[in-house]
Amino acid sequence: MAGIALTDRQRLDWLRLIRSESIGPRTFRALMNRYGGAAAALDALPELARSTGRSIRICSTAEAEREIEALRRCGGRLIALGEPDYPRPLQAIDSAPPLLLVLGRGEVLLRPCVALVGSRNASAAGLKFTARLAQDLGEAGFVVVSGLARGIDTAAHGASLATGTVAVLAGGLDEIYPPQNAPLFERLIMSGAAISEMPMGWAPRGRDFPRRNRLVSGLALGTVVVEAARKSGSLITARFANEQGRQVFAVPGSPLDPRAEGGNHLIREGATLCAEAAHVIEALAPMMGHGGALPTGLAQAREGYEAATESLWDELDLPEVSPAPKDALPHAIAGSDLAPPPEGEGEGARARVLALLGVAPVSLDDLIRASGHSARDVGRLLIELELDGVVLRHPGGALSRVMP
Repeated sequence: MAGIALTDRQRLDWLRLIRSESIGPRTFRALMNRYGGAAAALDALPELARSTGRSIRICSTAEAEREIEALRRCGGRLIALGEPDYPRPLQAIDSAPPLLLVLGRGEVLLRPCVALVGSRNASAAGLKFTARLAQDLGEAGFVVVSGLARGIDTAAHGASLATGTVAVLAGGLDEIYPPQNAPLFERLIMSGAAISEMPMGWAPRGRDFPRRNRLVSGLALGTVVVEAARKSGSLITARFANEQGRQVFAVPGSPLDPRAEGGNHLIREGATLCAEAAHVIEALAPMMGHGGALPTGLAQAREGYEAATESLWDELDLPEVSPAPKDALPHAIAGSDLAPPPEGEGEGARARVLALLGVAPVSLDDLIRASGHSARDVGRLLIELELDGVVLRHPGGALSRVMP
């Protein structure tokens, strides 16, 4: 199924077939191979269902037309498996969606991609590393792919807006989850793209996220896990990447930090250790047809990584969607679950600051920016946390969490 170009009628039939009850990507492909086309498969479905003693609901022409119209109204389009605009790495997996709903600049899907995934409840150090990694990978020519979730996903998208990023949604393209990332989503599709295999109007359910994760890894030449617990969706993405024959990278962390358990486990199981963008680029260069030579931008990325001494947030200059206080985190991260709670939620603020701290020391400035609270409030909370014996202050003012 390479080099095809569907007519409008064929595209409608493909959509009807994949939206019919009990038809997934693998069943779709089997029906196409057996009957030679979607129209013939749709005609055969009622008899096939009767032979199994049951009936199935077949998507009507009117339903499919309504979905296509809803997609058109929001500026999106359908790309079929095998068409020139369909991402080649994704086409290679055995559960590739027959149709992708695409919003934004679809050409970024044809560039080499790297997936960055990790914890929703990320540490400040994890967010900072993710943003630096995403920026360096973007400058080296890679498109950053992630799932638009809170935490690591949000930091990855926000830091790569200028160079191109792809958000893979678990629901429809008009169902942004989490809702707090809607402003980031609007900025993202201006320079990058969002994709989904789910119908327009589909609100994501819990079981849709693992299904989404196979597309995150399938789009990319490699997947980097930044922070992840031992049982997390990020490890599901890493498993998919491994099954798809893609490179898996993991960022090491302290054995005392639960958010590092997943990454450390992956490294023990054979994942490539990632401590900077150069580790990813060097490993993926042969897959990009460079014959082992490093892509343009690698040297600069490596030198910039080693020489950087200023605050990452100042270096990134992430775009803001709306005015924010001077000491607030850039909007791409502040729009996540790290945004400050409503006034008066003192315990929520305390828990938020504590959640941002890990075993790895982080500067006070970075902690303030990541929390979204004022320097005064964070300073007060840190004193309380130090008195409680759960926060350590290191030489130079860096802070870390005391793990049990």
